[in-house]
Amino acid sequence: MSTIPELTKHGRELMHKAVESTKREFSSIRSGKASTSLLDIVRVEAYGGQVPLNQVAMINAPEPRLLTVQPFDKSLTNAIEKAIRDSDLGLNPATQGNLIRVPLPALSEERRKDLVKVVHKLGEEGRIAVRHARTDTLSRIKKLEKISEDDKRHAEKEIQKLTDEHIKQIDGLIHSKEAEILEV
Repeated sequence: MSTIPELTKHGRELMHKAVESTKREFSSIRSGKASTSLLDIVRVEAYGGQVPLNQVAMINAPEPRLLTVQPFDKSLTNAIEKAIRDSDLGLNPATQGNLIRVPLPALSEERRKDLVKVVHKLGEEGRIAVRHARTDTLSRIKKLEKISEDDKRHAEKEIQKLTDEHIKQIDGLIHSKEAEILEV
């Protein structure tokens, strides 16, 4: 990469990835509503290894406070139930025939506050990633030769503008996730 537009594009991509990563992290945090992505972190002991739950079962959210898990292979039902119970999510699944029902308990006020702290921590990590992208891009621009100081200054302003936009997106994500968690 050797031109300012290429470096700017690279910086924009890094910042975009930081925002997307923050979105993904937030989707695994439980709010009051059931979301199938809540079980994304669950790994099941199956086929001689640890397999992501969504590869051995179909997950649905038929009601706001209920997830259902339907194993593709019925022999894995007990392993899936155990994996959900042993996860750090505090869930208590119950098997009915070939369907595992996972009721979501209401969040206590204390638990909601803890989750908001987690959201803020993850949001700050996202902001830091955006700032790293800015620092990296600016240092690469400074190293460019045969480019006028005016062009470099203009590029720095452009990068700062991108940084501000992406941090604003992350702040918006934090705000909406916080509202979603605190909604009773």
